Amino acid sequence: MPQAKKRARSYDPARTRAAVLAQFSNVRDAVPALTPEQLALPTRLSGWTVRELVAHIGMALTAVHRALELPEPAKADAVLLDWPFGTSGNATAIADFTQRLAAGHADLGAYLADADTGLRALLAAHPGTRLLATNAGALSLDDYLVTRAVELVVHTDDLNAAVPGLGIPYGRQALAACTRLLADALAVKAPGGSTEVRVPPYAVVQCVEGPRHTRGTPPNVVETDPLTWIRLATGRLAWQEAVADARVSASGERADLGAYLPVMR
Repeated sequence: MPQAKKRARSYDPARTRAAVLAQFSNVRDAVPALTPEQLALPTRLSGWTVRELVAHIGMALTAVHRALELPEPAKADAVLLDWPFGTSGNATAIADFTQRLAAGHADLGAYLADADTGLRALLAAHPGTRLLATNAGALSLDDYLVTRAVELVVHTDDLNAAVPGLGIPYGRQALAACTRLLADALAVKAPGGSTEVRVPPYAVVQCVEGPRHTRGTPPNVVETDPLTWIRLATGRLAWQEAVADARVSASGERADLGAYLPVMR
């Protein structure tokens, strides 16, 4: 795991909470319209159907429930930027849990409604400073909610890709949080100042070893839109494909980010 920077960007707790609830509501609104045939469609997550993906999106919220049921850690021993690098270690257990959830909840709408109601009650009952044991270490509830925004945006995009025309919207605050955390994770994975990565309007980071840019136009620049960046950062889109399709603009001898992607799986 890369060593995360200790000076991480800050996220407004109230906006983060609102973003998580709003993005989850966007998914909830879309699920009742899914037909049995659509729920059986494959997704770009290997072996998962749309039904299993929807169940997993519910897990993004119920993970908060489960974490709050555990004893509170004595102290924070992780930072938010540790989280993207700790997600792949539990992939098998998560897949098994997801499949059991999907099989055990015939009414996905009711399942998502219960998850939503439960989270709202928990957020009203617990301060943002409350520590949670996560796969990345002990994080505050406020920080962990940023990771829930990332999960919701990434899997909303998976749902939209699996069901043509579904068109679940992306909330601006959730999209911003997801873009920024994954951009900052790239700067941790590929530390340096030779390349500027721009994801307007949400993020600009410096990364990649080499001569540091100080003023004027950077010699190495990568620019793309938020959803393309999120797909690159999570392995949904290959770097070479994105460049070939002009979904990414990359100029300069150190602008090839293919070796550093994805930053999260």
